[in-house]
Amino acid sequence: MDGTQPSPQVSELIRQCAQVVVNAPAEWLEELDRAVLGANPAIASDPELAAAVSRSNRSNLLFWGAANVRDPGAPVPPNTGAEPMSVAREMVRRGVDSYTLDAYRVGEGVAWRRLMDIAFELTSDPADLHAMLDVCSQSISDFIEATLAAIAAQIELERDELTRGSHAERRATVALLLEGAPLPRQRAESRLAYGLGGTHTAAVIWADHTDGDLAQLDRAAEAFGQVAGGRPLSVLASTATRWVWAPGPVDVDALAPAVGREVRIAIGSTGAGIDGFRRSHFAAITTQQMMARLHSPQQIAEYTDIELVALLTADADRAAEFVTRVLGELETASPELQSAVRIFVREQCNVSRAAGKLFTHRNTLLRRLARADELLPLPLTENSLEVGVALDVLLWRG
Repeated sequence: MDGTQPSPQVSELIRQCAQVVVNAPAEWLEELDRAVLGANPAIASDPELAAAVSRSNRSNLLFWGAANVRDPGAPVPPNTGAEPMSVAREMVRRGVDSYTLDAYRVGEGVAWRRLMDIAFELTSDPADLHAMLDVCSQSISDFIEATLAAIAAQIELERDELTRGSHAERRATVALLLEGAPLPRQRAESRLAYGLGGTHTAAVIWADHTDGDLAQLDRAAEAFGQVAGGRPLSVLASTATRWVWAPGPVDVDALAPAVGREVRIAIGSTGAGIDGFRRSHFAAITTQQMMARLHSPQQIAEYTDIELVALLTADADRAAEFVTRVLGELETASPELQSAVRIFVREQCNVSRAAGKLFTHRNTLLRRLARADELLPLPLTENSLEVGVALDVLLWRG
């Protein structure tokens, strides 16, 4: 900006516009998130990083708006608050390159279009409108440029910090194992203090809200090892995510009461040796990505339960079309009715076994199945497999 102050009338228009931005409705913020996350699937598929970017989006919008409410048209300093800096930290801990910051340019475009809409509602005077948009355009561009520079600088600091200490050695050793590098088993076991010869079950343990008690993640990792019968290996994947391996199968029923409500766990399949160590981790990652993609409300998910759903929902739009086509009106029926049909299908359409699983009377279940037939496009007896899969998608989608 050239330092020239806008006229009092234009300054007032900028202040009014900024006031609208500060009080942006929820649908504007959701549109901003969709655009930014849609521009980078690698971020969108990672629930913790996506949440950090979403918080940063809101922080930047409010920061610019508040600055222009206080002093309309004045240069806005970079936003170096907790939200944008947390994005830098999470990106480094995942090994994400700085090119993903280009997604912020997409957010700038969305915000600029909204600002133009506001401007045209505030005035129809061509001269004032031109002056206002000229000032705001330069202000937003300079603000985003300065904030991105601050994030880039923080990325370098975080990268320097991460390359020091025992955590870096454990993370590097795990990375080599996951890549299939020819690392001698004894050397890897020595670095990790974890045996690689037996069976392994991997998990991704994370928290959606990083302002909570992050020590609960470490407690959850310990609990994960206890229900598997051995001391776990836990690696700090990011501030609010742990990669964990336990030596054996996991009793999920015993795990659920032992973890905090803010903690979420994606559990991989159980496998033997280094190959099982690797495959179980990738299965856990697939499970976590599916939970993020579907915005699943479930706290704990096992790969063995969601493998088919994960494959089906890789294309979210086609999965939604499949669910609607197969379920018809049952898609919007009560969870109680949907659960009855899902359990019935899972029990191979055996009424007695399904009633037992549901802790309900056989006749009650039969009435619910009859009601489901009224809502389904095809009778359940003719399409039970697809109905069961569609209801599983609904269960995980929430």
